[in-house]
Amino acid sequence: MNLDRFFDIPSDLQHSWAGLIGLHLREALLPVLAGLLLALPLAQLCVRFRWLYPPVLGVTTVLYAVPSLAFFVVLIDYTGQTELTVMIPLAVYSLVVLVPAIVDGVRSVPQETLAAATAMGIGPVRRYLQVQLPIAVPAIMAGLRVATVSSISLVSVGALIGNQGALGNLLAAAQKYDRPELALNSVLTTAALAIVCDALLVLLRVALTPWMPSGRRPKTAPRQRPVPQGVTR
Repeated sequence: MNLDRFFDIPSDLQHSWAGLIGLHLREALLPVLAGLLLALPLAQLCVRFRWLYPPVLGVTTVLYAVPSLAFFVVLIDYTGQTELTVMIPLAVYSLVVLVPAIVDGVRSVPQETLAAATAMGIGPVRRYLQVQLPIAVPAIMAGLRVATVSSISLVSVGALIGNQGALGNLLAAAQKYDRPELALNSVLTTAALAIVCDALLVLLRVALTPWMPSGRRPKTAPRQRPVPQGVTR
């Protein structure tokens, strides 16, 4: 394969290969961040008022089931053929993963820990931010990993509305210019971005949870063979 053609991006896409990567990351990660900021208080309400969790989970699941093209049709009259039209559905989709992850993580905090924090005079907001969320970090990061990888893959759908699909635009260009190497570029680069972002989130989880075991087996002293009686060593 000619590598020059592999990285030769058509001029009508108005971006270089590196520019498409930056655009793809922006359109994928900002919705996840927005979804996280919305999911944190929403999940806390679901923890505090248990009756609220089933309807919230039902609404987010229904919204996740709405095809992205249907979202685009509704939004395009208000936001036009812009990045915002792509990012709003991605932020909504992230809620179906982030809300349950945060709720499960916060509910896993031992009651003894909450009682100790309350006895120390820590209010509900501080208790949520300083006690519950840090302990729930592993569950939250697991949800973030799924939401991030999913968002990176779904950005490409934006190619259907005015070349707003970042790396996904290469798929349309591959068909338009009969250049299959552009489609391969899109697939490989998108997969690489997902892998790299997932690995970075794993490293972030390790940094935020130093108390968790590293997964390595502890080294043990070699077993000594019993010495038969009457035998000196």
